[in-house]
Amino acid sequence: MNSGSQEQEADNNKRQWSLQDFEIGKPLGKGKFGRVYLAREVKSKYIVALKVIFKEQIEKYRIHHQLKREMEIQTSLRHPNILRLYGWFHDDERIFLILEYAFGGELYKELKKKGHLSEKQAATYIASLTNALAYCHKKDVIHRDIKPENLLLDHEGRLKIADFGWSVQSRSKRHTMCGTLDYLAPEMVESKAHDYAVDNWTLGILCYEFLYGAPPFEAESQKDTFKRIVKVDLTFPSKPPVSADAKDLISRLLVKDSSKRLSLQKITEHPWIIKNADPMGISK
Repeated sequence: MNSGSQEQEADNNKRQWSLQDFEIGKPLGKGKFGRVYLAREVKSKYIVALKVIFKEQIEKYRIHHQLKREMEIQTSLRHPNILRLYGWFHDDERIFLILEYAFGGELYKELKKKGHLSEKQAATYIASLTNALAYCHKKDVIHRDIKPENLLLDHEGRLKIADFGWSVQSRSKRHTMCGTLDYLAPEMVESKAHDYAVDNWTLGILCYEFLYGAPPFEAESQKDTFKRIVKVDLTFPSKPPVSADAKDLISRLLVKDSSKRLSLQKITEHPWIIKNADPMGISK
């Protein structure tokens, strides 16, 4: 599993795993459909995260198709800023996903602890995300649910996209409204067809949240958040102080017309990213 070789990689994918292959450690987190545990593969001593999903929950919420799609997409992706899905197996009651272990945990927790991030940290994360999304878009994968809870950090502070539950692989425009309200692009809120540009919008939302500690269109009610998104009611608070370059990048991403949003290539060339982002993608 810790192989660099393609043959071993192919063997891993073909291999029939079972619970006996792993020593199970402490719980790492809990989701709607199951739990995640620290685990060690017995033979290689390789540390992984084991996500346990209960079949009963899959039946109850009718997520067979969504889960299958998520597993197929995540298994096919190989990028330093995307969490690896090494394989899976199941028993009578549960499905087990064998995932790369991200030692640093959720970025969401770091953001909550600090309140907001420095411009260097924020730019490093946005640059890493942009590179990962460019790779996804090249493979016709739209993520559709980038948010701090779905971003993990490895032992060096490198960002990893962890959850592909709402992802889709398609060249045509989509119509499903999905994702998390604060991060939804106007075309999704208005139930219009959308494409990969919804991910570019989310980068603008995240950049704002990293720097200010809260997403830009937060409101008392869901209805008011909807209204603010559709109007692109964007304001920049005076505190914490944020550079004009950062505000410029955010303003160029949070554009209602999806075809006019800054492209991923242009994000990497933006002065704020060039000046602040760590080229190695390591944020401490």
